[in-house]
Amino acid sequence: MFFLRQISLLSFDALSSFLNGLACRRSWIFGTAIALMLSLGLNVMGASALLEDDRYDGDIFALYAGNGAIVPPRSTLQNSLKAGKPTVVVFYLDDSADCKTYALTVSRIQEFYGRAMDISAIRVDSLPVKESYEPNEAGYYYRGFVPQTVIFDGEGKVRLDEVGNTEYTKIDDTLRSVFNLEPRDKSEVLTRRRLNDVNIEMTK
Repeated sequence: MFFLRQISLLSFDALSSFLNGLACRRSWIFGTAIALMLSLGLNVMGASALLEDDRYDGDIFALYAGNGAIVPPRSTLQNSLKAGKPTVVVFYLDDSADCKTYALTVSRIQEFYGRAMDISAIRVDSLPVKESYEPNEAGYYYRGFVPQTVIFDGEGKVRLDEVGNTEYTKIDDTLRSVFNLEPRDKSEVLTRRRLNDVNIEMTK
């Protein structure tokens, strides 16, 4: 009888140890899951904070627009104007919250118009320090604020010059005019106005 009681006590102790161990493992798993969720939440909040602050994180076009092909520019403004190519110049800084949010708009411009014109994204701290600039130099058009967008037509005439996060629709309207395209309310596709009753579709 005493022997059976000892076995029962041993079995009870083993069962208690097992249950306690299971409870500990569940607590550890639960705690780990909570920590992981908090970490993910903090990472998302951290990414948002990076986008909305004026800290330097790196190339804003690669980081916030997923486009590392915008900088460095393929051509200088001087060469683009000399070649008679429509050009969009964007003055920016990598440590500007406004420029970070504007990076996606600049990337969208390149997506739709990049094959037909030049895009020069210029960090303002890379502009040469001079008392004056020539009209074919980017510094001539910089007004001291970022972001700033300047659009030139093929004849070198300024068609748009705006400071701030210019809406894509306004840029698109200006470029449609530069390329003689149908207005957006008549054509979502980049299509030239009728010429001898033939529509010529631009390549995106």
